This record gives sequence, C-alpha cells and structure tokens, in this order.
Amino acid sequence: MELSADALALLEDIRQARADRCVIASRGNARRVTLAEAYAIQAALGEEQPIKGYKLGLISPAKQQQMGITAPVYGRIFPAMMLESPIRLSRFIQPRVEPELAAVLCAPLAPDAAPGAAAAAIGGWFLGVDMLDSIWDGYRFSVAEVVADNSSGGGFLLGARMIDHPPDGVLRLYLNGTLRTEGDMRSLGDLYERLCWLATMTGGLRAGQIIFFGSPAAATPAEPGVLEVIGPDADCLIVRLENE
Repeated sequence: MELSADALALLEDIRQARADRCVIASRGNARRVTLAEAYAIQAALGEEQPIKGYKLGLISPAKQQQMGITAPVYGRIFPAMMLESPIRLSRFIQPRVEPELAAVLCAPLAPDAAPGAAAAAIGGWFLGVDMLDSIWDGYRFSVAEVVADNSSGGGFLLGARMIDHPPDGVLRLYLNGTLRTEGDMRSLGDLYERLCWLATMTGGLRAGQIIFFGSPAAATPAEPGVLEVIGPDADCLIVRLENE
C-alpha cells in the first residue's frame, strides 16, 4: 500500500532508532497513521526476512480499551529472533520479559479456517518467553507506533519439553529466585479462535511456524541472572540472562 507522509516519517524514525540502538519519545496520535499503515511499516522493516512465526499482543480487553482497539495486535518473528540460553541482554535496547504459551504448527491454516482446523494444525504446545524490546521510551506508545515497531518483538525462547495440551492455570516467571510476574492463562481467551484470527490477518499460516499467544502476566524488566517460567503442571523453562 502507498504510505502517507506521516507513515513514511514513522517508518524512518523506527529504522533510524533501531540502527542507532536508542529510544525515542512517542508522539502519540499526533501522527495520523492508520493501523493498516502500521502493519505495512512492520512488513517493510522486515522485508526479505523469512517469517518464522508470529506473536500476539495487547490481548486483554482492558489493554485493548486503553489503546482504542477491539482486537489483539500481532508482530512477526524472524529466524534470528529465536534464542537459546544464555541470552545477551546487550543485544536489546530496553529488554523486558513475559512468560508465554506458544505452539508449533504441523499443518497450514487457511485465512477462513474454523477453530476445529486450528486445533488440528497445532503440533505441540510449549512454555515460552517473549523478550520484549521497544524503541519507545518507557514503553509509552500509540497502537500505530507499537505495531509499526513489530509489536515490541525482540527475541523468543521455547521450552525444551513439548506439552500435549494447552495448560490451564497460572503461569509464573521468576528471576533470580524471586517471583516477578504471574497470570492466569484463561485470560488468553480461546486459543483456537486467536489462531483463526491471526490466520485471517496474515493471509494464512504455514506448517512449522511458531505462534506466541501473548502473556497472561505483566512484563517485567530483564536483568542478568536465572529466569524461570513455571507452568501449572510443573512444566519449566530455565534460561540464563547475561549482560554481554
């Protein structure tokens, strides 16, 4: 799509901030950039990179109301964003962490797929970590600004153990032995409907792609040490975070 002058300016601001590895102040809604333009900016910033999967964000109704939207947002996951322990925090601008539930697809999902097809397309569930990163100072942004900046996608981790079914209960994140954030996974909503929505928004999903469904818990600042994500059935993901 052809971008407006405001959208082109936003594209350049994000590209420059990422290149300079610096934060910039939000301009809120002073720029008249539509959500469709924000996704077009997101795509332009990731052009020529294969898509490994997608992340969902702003999943809670309260957050959506605050941001003036009625549905989640999504970001792209590129192969270089899939991380393993140890993780160098210096690769991020202002890293925060969220505990998440993720799924790996074993079959494609068409844009008009029904929830039953979505369920059949999931090859396995995993605990995950979304390493958030943002150019927006203090994570203060408009919905167009965050979507254009790839929905604050920085890096992603999958647990080593596959879970047979989506767990039902509380997901907790500990950092250096201290509980930092937790949330009930029921707040993620119907995961199969979420997957169908994403397939419609992206024009379809492919087998092998990884989907992060968003976090039931608030994000917390990352710092060096041992990070643990604990699921309700004693499933666990452990990763070491390092400065360098």
